[in-house]
Amino acid sequence: MRTAEAMAQSFSLANMVPQAPEHNKGAWAKTVETPTRQYASRATGDVYVITGPVFTPNIAQSPSIGPGQVRVPKYLFKLVYDQSKNRAWAYWHLNDDATHGSKPVSYAELVKRTGIEFLPGVKPGE
Repeated sequence: MRTAEAMAQSFSLANMVPQAPEHNKGAWAKTVETPTRQYASRATGDVYVITGPVFTPNIAQSPSIGPGQVRVPKYLFKLVYDQSKNRAWAYWHLNDDATHGSKPVSYAELVKRTGIEFLPGVKPGE
């Protein structure tokens, strides 16, 4: 993060979900976080990053942990949108310690999998 404010916002409790520990420090760190940071640092314009959970079949039927019964997502995604190039892609990972890195999916595929139009009015190229 470039500023202390950005760092503080990034580590807000509103920005957290339970993640398999080996996945978090392994495949997610190496094949999602690092490439995203590298891309954003080289980009010449604004790069938007949206990270989120996917609960399947729905949040109410997802497993939970802890006394607060925090729901655990089945999948995690990270959408990267380069505004100056009108280019978007997403990383899609099973939230499991055995998960390995995989090739990113298209923005259209992320929308199909989640049912959410993250960039309304924008039609990014692949």
